Amino acid sequence: MSARLLVAGVGNIFLADDAFGPEVIRALERNPLPPEVRVRDFGIRGMDLAYELLDGYDTAVLVDAAVRGHEPGTLSLVEPDLPDGAPGGAPPEAHGMDPAKVLSLAAHLGDEPLPRVLVLACEPQLRAPADEDIAPGISATVREAVGRAVAALHTMVPVLLADPAATPALSRPDESAALSSAGLPGTVSGGAEDR
Repeated sequence: MSARLLVAGVGNIFLADDAFGPEVIRALERNPLPPEVRVRDFGIRGMDLAYELLDGYDTAVLVDAAVRGHEPGTLSLVEPDLPDGAPGGAPPEAHGMDPAKVLSLAAHLGDEPLPRVLVLACEPQLRAPADEDIAPGISATVREAVGRAVAALHTMVPVLLADPAATPALSRPDESAALSSAGLPGTVSGGAEDR
């Protein structure tokens, strides 16, 4: 039996390049992953994603835009440290789609360990100005990265289905492990694919 795998697009379609995750999921409709993979666009529904992470998956790949200090359109594969879900303290925030907070919420809600989580991140070029609530449309650079992300997922998914503990690399593993990890605690586990 193959591993249970979730591919989850996250991001706000009304905030410029933050729409990267949902755009990748939409592109996968035209170039689908194997049927045993659950592919879903969670948008900004953090609570829905937190509960989905508790549904017995071996691995979850979150597809998201993340500022990591690379050239816009650069893809990175990140494996964040997962929260332990230890009791005590206030429950984590249940609204929004900050991946670190969603993982913390899922750990808080569940009795079982979370699945292994990987983040396929894209460096954004356009971000909504702080004083604006809506900035629809992604940049041409990030739109081009959508196709590369679909190709990367088609390479990564068979590896993860065969071995959920495997560390699939992107096509050019040249990203430094010393870089930040998209606001999530953890380390780079794969690499980067340049523009």
